[in-house]
Amino acid sequence: MNKVLTQTRRFAVPSMLALGLFCAIGAAKAQTAASAEPATSTVSTPHAAPSPFGPLKHIKAGLLDVAYAETGPADGPVVILLHGWPYDIHSYDEVAPLLAAKGYRVLMPYARGYGDTHFLSDKTLRNGEPAALASDVIDFMDALKIKQAVLGGYDWGARSADIVSALWPERVKALVSVSGYLIGNQAAGKTPLPPKAELQWWYQFYFATERGRAGYEKNTHDFAKLIWQTASPKWAFDDATFERSAKALDNPDHVDITVYNYRWRLGLEPGEQQYAALEAKLATAPAISVPTITLEGDANGAPHPAPEDYAKRFTGKYQFRLIDGGVGHNLPQENPQAFAKAVIDADHL
Repeated sequence: MNKVLTQTRRFAVPSMLALGLFCAIGAAKAQTAASAEPATSTVSTPHAAPSPFGPLKHIKAGLLDVAYAETGPADGPVVILLHGWPYDIHSYDEVAPLLAAKGYRVLMPYARGYGDTHFLSDKTLRNGEPAALASDVIDFMDALKIKQAVLGGYDWGARSADIVSALWPERVKALVSVSGYLIGNQAAGKTPLPPKAELQWWYQFYFATERGRAGYEKNTHDFAKLIWQTASPKWAFDDATFERSAKALDNPDHVDITVYNYRWRLGLEPGEQQYAALEAKLATAPAISVPTITLEGDANGAPHPAPEDYAKRFTGKYQFRLIDGGVGHNLPQENPQAFAKAVIDADHL
């Protein structure tokens, strides 16, 4: 086992398990003029599939050395696209060029535990709680001196985008969120769901056991492919498409981040004190006031809330769009045109 994992705290499971696109022109000019250009590096490593946008860039941001792809004019209004689990930035291979062609500067960072994004210290807890992941987005923006951006995401990426929009609305020009309002909390996670809904969360309960952790570590790619298939049952992706993204799951922190995230949801991991105040705010289900378009695929096989249940959480300009044609959970990759159009339209709400 590698050095990082041996220094990462093992997760304890209790004996009884609890069964949960344009920015304002002035803002764009301000962010490009703000102080000196941040220090970034461009590297190509074997840990992730090559980006169609050229070698990945790296920047130190908060606790991380963040690997990210970038395309579009450097002085364009910024769009940050956030990927989900167990996917990666290749979900946006076709979305990003569509946005770049409209003049946007498009950034696609690998989240903690994915691709070539790494912790700066071996001693940092491999924490996967939602507030930590969302804080990474703010750290990324700060490191690149980006004052405001349009955020787009699905799955974990949508959750992070939702949290940033709720807690730091001044940093978000507009939001595109697949499956809508995904902000949760540990208290809500204690409430049992109907049996059919619980069945959809089988992997969450699997990860709550040490057997599940070992199984995911041993069979990461096969596990991820099963999630892809069940979450998008009508998406006929080929092996090359899957393997291109699955390389990002070989990150040495990926299993720890994944298991921590799902155990946190069930209250089996307490989270870190440094995020406690943020999680307390999120536990109140704060409204999102920034202009927002939420999307849902008509064949989404992953657990997701009903649009009518979360619409009231968006108090600013708001639209919901159902994307038909057998579109599943990875909406940006399955229908890039619909996702890109939503980003552009949200920016102009």
